[in-house]
Amino acid sequence: MARASEFGGNWWTQQWIAAMERLVDAARLGRGRSYARGGKVRSIDVQPGVVKARVQGSRPQPYRVEIRLPALGHAEWERVLDALASQAIFAAKLLAEEMPPTVEEAFAAAGVSLFPRQTEDLETDCSCPDWANPCKHVAAVHYLLGAEFDRDPFLLFRLRGLTKDEVMAALRARRTAAAPAEPAGRSDEAATPETAEAAGSSLDDDLERFWVAGEGLAHFPVHLAPPDVQAAVLKRLGAPALPASARMSGYNERDLLRALESAYAVVSARALALAYGDD
Repeated sequence: MARASEFGGNWWTQQWIAAMERLVDAARLGRGRSYARGGKVRSIDVQPGVVKARVQGSRPQPYRVEIRLPALGHAEWERVLDALASQAIFAAKLLAEEMPPTVEEAFAAAGVSLFPRQTEDLETDCSCPDWANPCKHVAAVHYLLGAEFDRDPFLLFRLRGLTKDEVMAALRARRTAAAPAEPAGRSDEAATPETAEAAGSSLDDDLERFWVAGEGLAHFPVHLAPPDVQAAVLKRLGAPALPASARMSGYNERDLLRALESAYAVVSARALALAYGDD
């Protein structure tokens, strides 16, 4: 059995490897792990319904490997996206480019699965002369796919038929459509100095009670807690560009992201301490 950390440590990588090890002959997987560790997989290309790879074997020319996992149909994806958008935590994590641990529940609700469930779900082919299927070259690609999925979980969705951009756009559209409409009579004009003056008051008159909640908010529930998605804005915006001088000093974008995430965590903890009066 392979250690998940060899080919990625996220839960979806472990799930992919577990599904593969359940469906593929153990002896073949052992030789495939050796090929994967040895850098024999030269390239991997993930497309809807198929993975194409080139694996260096004993011959000069790399072998061509294909792994096919049927893409979901349009109606199936519509049901999956509806289920994903129906729960805020699913949409929040995916829009922050994280894979929710319970994402399979959304697929199950749509009557499908994100991961292969039975041997018939996977079709494999290799140009090598080995009669066995899957051969060690196919097995190596399976493991390296785990590392690719670890790096970009949206490749799993791409394999099942939708790209990252398509998933994001569909989730945003559904969340926007589900948002409550703005109350009638409310507009941006109401907050301007001109409209306040027209109503017989000025902003200066309201300064002393600016931070005091009105009667309508007397029973409004407030619960302060860390966000479900840590550093969501950072993850959504991606790594910023660094000047050449920083790169020459050995820094990179990921170093900056880690530092900012750490700073965000400290600020959040301090804000919660202040909110609850914790010294």
